[in-house]
Amino acid sequence: MFTEVLLAVVIGGVIFYLVQRSRTQVLKTEDGWWGPGAPPEGGEDVSIRPFKISTSDEEIEDLYRRIDQTRPVPSLEDSQFNFGFNSQYLQKVISYWRNDFDWRKQVDKINQYPHFKTNIEGLDIHYLHVKPKKVPEGKTVLPLIMVHGWPGSFYEFYGLIPLLTGPADPNDLVFEVVCPSIPGYGYSEASHKKGLDSVCVAHIFHKLMKRLGFQQFYAHGGDWGWLITTNMAQLEPKLVKGLHVNFAPPSKPGLLMALSLMLGRHFPKLFGFTDLDVQRIFPCMEKLVVESVKESGYMHIQATKPDTVGRGLNDSPVGLAAYILEKFSTWTSHDFRKLEDGGLTRKFTLDDLLTNVMIYWTSGCIISSMRFYKENFSQGLDQPHGKIPVYVPTGFACFPNELMHTPKLWVKQKYWKLVTYTYMTRGGHFAAMEEPQLMAEDIQNFIKKVEKKK
Repeated sequence: MFTEVLLAVVIGGVIFYLVQRSRTQVLKTEDGWWGPGAPPEGGEDVSIRPFKISTSDEEIEDLYRRIDQTRPVPSLEDSQFNFGFNSQYLQKVISYWRNDFDWRKQVDKINQYPHFKTNIEGLDIHYLHVKPKKVPEGKTVLPLIMVHGWPGSFYEFYGLIPLLTGPADPNDLVFEVVCPSIPGYGYSEASHKKGLDSVCVAHIFHKLMKRLGFQQFYAHGGDWGWLITTNMAQLEPKLVKGLHVNFAPPSKPGLLMALSLMLGRHFPKLFGFTDLDVQRIFPCMEKLVVESVKESGYMHIQATKPDTVGRGLNDSPVGLAAYILEKFSTWTSHDFRKLEDGGLTRKFTLDDLLTNVMIYWTSGCIISSMRFYKENFSQGLDQPHGKIPVYVPTGFACFPNELMHTPKLWVKQKYWKLVTYTYMTRGGHFAAMEEPQLMAEDIQNFIKKVEKKK
């Protein structure tokens, strides 16, 4: 009993110290210019232009020619996905891509929603802006920006958008959704200069939402989208009515996190750990470290020398597909590494997976997308936004197969107004694409609580 009381006093003191130290910290940034050369004398073009994804016979023929020239390499016996994308199964995916996948049909699917481009800080920013077709009487439409990550794209949200803009339940909130492509991803222009990190992108997306006429809005993100929307909340908290994320790794491990790791297994209640938290954090610390090393090689490459490997991926559609789709296997579930097909079609269709790959291939954005890692890790882990808390109401969807488990205590260290923390029943890193219905329900639940408080 004495030990628990002593620990509680120590932890309380640490929390008080961190709170006092953080009160005066505010995240700031300045306007940038990421286009080629210097800004034009006449100022920025603020026009908004409709945009449509298109394709051509030449584009498809070039793809087929490159696929036909691939040189297969046999996988090791009984290796499944433990050495990366299984080569035998890759041949089946390539065969489907070459002979059955209909890119023109998928282009039509992508274009079912209105796309636009507008120039911000020298870059043509691509985004979807989807408004509800029918608004029930008495309903207020709420603006929501949703930001993707790597190696995903705006296409991750295609199953989620109709659930938010046209919910079946009359008691649900109705949203108009803005889905931008991160600069250097998909159809958003890549930076021509060094230094475009998550804070700079957050600043650009704030400008986008203001240009669309929104005085306040909600935000959702996973993967890089988590960090960008978190930075948006840190930059201009009065504009972000609420923030919903499904990924929230500790930005900077502190004393409280260290104490919870050392003692949480034996004193779970002291740290607010549930049985699920204990099961996910403490199976074996050595196992957690090994798993982290197994799945983080890509990050080291992209945070140091993205242009080297990126050049090969930009030339080879088969290499690009293997590199991207392997993540849709192992990041959906670690257990999928034990399967010959990587479990890819257990949660996704090949059409959807290859559509995401084609967005990277046709836009030629793999190198610029990978550079985002180098820009964000160039300052190490000690970045200003890592020390600043988020003051806006926040909801966290905790999916069981996420890359790392973040218990409520750790989330609250960063997000001070945590309104909801939900243990989701299933789903992994690409949750919006895997489980759009569950994601929509959690977004609804969170924002309903925020709106009720208002």
